Parts: sequence; C-alpha cells; structure tokens
Amino acid sequence: MSKESKRAVLHRMVTPEHTCPFGVKSLELLKQAGYQVEDHQLTTRNEVDTFMRDEGVQTTPQTYINGQRIGGHDELFAFLSDK
Repeated sequence: MSKESKRAVLHRMVTPEHTCPFGVKSLELLKQAGYQVEDHQLTTRNEVDTFMRDEGVQTTPQTYINGQRIGGHDELFAFLSDK
C-alpha cells in the first residue's frame, strides 16, 4: 500500500476535562505506521455520547481504515501488528 493511500479516520475524546490516553496512543500508532490521519476530536460529553450511539460502539477511540471500522486501541494494535 502506498503512503498516499494509507489514510485513516480516528474519532477520539479530547474534552477540556479529559484527553483519552488510548486516543493519543491510537494516533501515534497510526502515524508510526505511516498513515495520514483525519483526527476527529470529540470535544464534549454530548459529542462522545452521540458518536457512540450513532456508531453502535461502547468506547472511544474508534479507527476507520478504507471505510472499515477497525475498532478501539487494542483492535487497532492487533490490526497493525498483522501487517
């Protein structure tokens, strides 16, 4: 896969009260793997709750590659480890 086609979308919690450490770790994993990351920061509790409800997930962060949901940090780590 060429560097130009290595794109990921990351949704992670970054509120004034809390920056999710797993979101930060996911961002770093993607960058280290050579992905260009579209970083969607969820900045309020309402945005986080709405995202989780709309996507049918229980946690953030969530990573999407080529339109496919990879999952949270642990799933992303496993996905990148298989590459």
